[in-house]
Parts: sequence; C-alpha cells; structure tokens
Amino acid sequence: MNSASIRSGSRVFYGWFVVAAAFTVTLLGFGSAYTFSAFFEPLQRDFSASRGSVSLVFSLAGFLYFGLGVVSGPLADRVGSRTLAIIGMVLLGGGLALAGAARSLTEVYLAYGVGVGLGVGLSYVPVLGVVQRWFMRLRGFASGIAVSGIGVGTIIMPPIATWLIDVVGWRVAYMLIGGLVAAIGIGMSLLIVNDPQERGTAPDGDPIGPQLNLASPQGASIREAIRSPHFITLYAACLLCSFGVFVPFAHLVPYALDHGIPQSSAVLILGAIGIGSTMGRFFLGGLADRLGRKVSLLAMFAGMALAMGIWAFSTQAWQLGTFALVYGLFYGGWVALLPAVVMDEFGGRNVSGIIGILYTSVAFGTLVGPSAAGFAFDLTQSYTLPLVACVCANVVSTCIVAVAYRSRMVRSKTRSGCADAQRVGK
Repeated sequence: MNSASIRSGSRVFYGWFVVAAAFTVTLLGFGSAYTFSAFFEPLQRDFSASRGSVSLVFSLAGFLYFGLGVVSGPLADRVGSRTLAIIGMVLLGGGLALAGAARSLTEVYLAYGVGVGLGVGLSYVPVLGVVQRWFMRLRGFASGIAVSGIGVGTIIMPPIATWLIDVVGWRVAYMLIGGLVAAIGIGMSLLIVNDPQERGTAPDGDPIGPQLNLASPQGASIREAIRSPHFITLYAACLLCSFGVFVPFAHLVPYALDHGIPQSSAVLILGAIGIGSTMGRFFLGGLADRLGRKVSLLAMFAGMALAMGIWAFSTQAWQLGTFALVYGLFYGGWVALLPAVVMDEFGGRNVSGIIGILYTSVAFGTLVGPSAAGFAFDLTQSYTLPLVACVCANVVSTCIVAVAYRSRMVRSKTRSGCADAQRVGK
C-alpha cells in the first residue's frame, strides 16, 4: 500500500476518517436491519402472524433503503453526504424505538419498515459515494473497508439483539438499539467531508497540482450513464440477483429452527454471513484492484449462485455454517465492488446519483424476494421452491454479465485492430 495514501506529511490522510465514518454508518444501519431475524419469532408469536406477513416488514424496509438511493444519491451530489447521513441516523434510531412501542404488525410496518428504510436509505448511498471521491488507486480497498461495516454489523448486532430480547424483551431491546444507533451514528457522521479538495488534498492523499485540479469532477451525466449498455446490463443482473440476495437475512434463522437447531446457534450461523462478508469486503475489494474489478464482480455473481445451491441441500448446523461463510464472502465482495465499478465506468461527476439509480434494482428485488419466500413457505411448509428460484436467478445474472463483458472485449479488440490497420496503411 502506498504510504502517501495513508499519511500526508505527519498526519493521517483524512480520507481514512471518511472511510471510518462510512464504516460506522453501514455497520449501524445494516447491522440494525439484520437483527430482524432475531426478532422474527417474537413478532410472529405476539402478533399471531404468518411468516409471509412478518417477512414483509423486512422487505418494505429493504425496498426503501435501496430504492431511496435514487433520491439520496443525487441529493448528496448537490448538498453533501454529511447532512443526509445525520438525518438517516436520526430516522433509523427513531424507527427502531417506535417499532418497540408498536401495538400491531401494521405499526411495525410503519415504524420499522419506514423508519429503518428511510434511515438507511438516506445514509447508505451518500456515504458510499463520498468514499469513491477520496480514492483512486485504492478505491476498491477503501470501498471494501467502508461497506465491511455491513459484515461486522451482521456479526455483532444479531447476537446483541438476541441477548437483549432474552434479558428485557423484544420491545425494550428495539428501544435500546435505537438509542445506541442514533447516538453513535450522529457522532461519526460529523466526520464526513464531501470532497478531498475541502481538506487541501487530492485523492489518495496526493498533492493538488494543475493535473489534479478537482474543481470540476469528470464523468458521465446521469442520463448518459443510465442509457449506456453497460449500466442496463448491470441493472438487469442486480435486479435478478437481488430476488435472492436478502432471503438469508430474513429466513436463515427460521430455517435453522425448523431443522432443530437452537435459537442461539441459529443466530450465530447468521453471524457467519457477517464473518464471510467482512472477509469478502476487505480482501476481495483489494484483490479486485489488482485482478480487475469488472471480472471480479462477475465472480461474485457466480459465487452467490454456488452458495445458494449449498443452502438448498443443508439441514445441519455445520452445513448451514458453511453456506453462511461462503455466501457472505461473495455477497460482501459484490457489495464492495458495485460502487467502485460504477465509479470506474462513469466517473465521479454524478457517482452518488448513478449508484442510487442502480440500487433501485436491488430495492425491487428486496421487496419481492424475502416476502415471496415467506409466503411460499406458508403455502408449501418448505423453503425448497424459493431456494431453487434464488439459485436460478443468480445463474441468469452471471450469464448476463458474462455475455456483456465478452461482447465488450470483442468490440474493444475489433476497434484496436482497425486502429492498427489504419496506422499500417499510413
């Protein structure tokens, strides 16, 4: 790693403080959201609800926190990410606290679904977008660290929630988590600075020179980006993939309980997704900087399909743990690489807005996938059908990206060959 990217003179490069803030925001946001599996059984029991109905709480929140990126991304490009992150942390904490006071499942939909959805939605895409501006050479690595907060949150937050539920009940647990999230999240969001030039530096801690003037970030307009074949291909692949991506976060614990695995062990298995995810974000992000981020992203789609196939045949704790680790690894790499690939392809001019529009594909998939899996279970008393559907969706996503990348390589070689022929002719 280039030491200039770590230090500027005797000081630590401020970009790493921005990464730390983004890491904390994603940890608190998604860590809180992924505690849902620990609350699944108490909610189903106390409100006498079906799995499909309870799953819809998570689906609504997921739809909002990914779908809202289409608004929060462009807004962050205009007004900055810090304000949106602070508002998001306030809404997130308030939504969790109000969920603890809910008197019906409908009120849980409104409190958790809307509060958590809006809170994560206003903060997630802006903090990812701002990290992209602070780095060039180490963009994949820095992005991987930022989103590894999601993996760490998945490791630590569900066990904390389970412990709190056992000690004080699910209602007070939600209130305590909400207060913790708001306090820490607001404090760390204050560290966010929207552009390295505001701190007198260029990306990676390099000095600003004529060749590195950042006054006018370069890149495609939003209209140009979303009409490009590369964006359309990526959108379609993410949409199909997302039908299954978040099914484990809602249903892995209930699935484990159905197979006789104790609650405490089931929650630890869910945490194994976080362990794998953290490894994927840290190590695969940095590896992709060397191997190529686009090819690495293709491998993430294929890996998630493989992992879902493992889950479909798993009935014991060690098998589910293996699935969780493998799935987390590729899921984490997928999340880490998407923003970096967008920045590589379309530049920094509207990076948050483009990421936000891309994530609407994830929003629609999240709205349908977990709730559909729950209703399918209610009808068949089995998760076989939704798991097979998840595998198929990921396989198709892999094929879409592979065909698109191959076509681009062929066109690139053709243009290169034509240019060589013209030079020879001259």
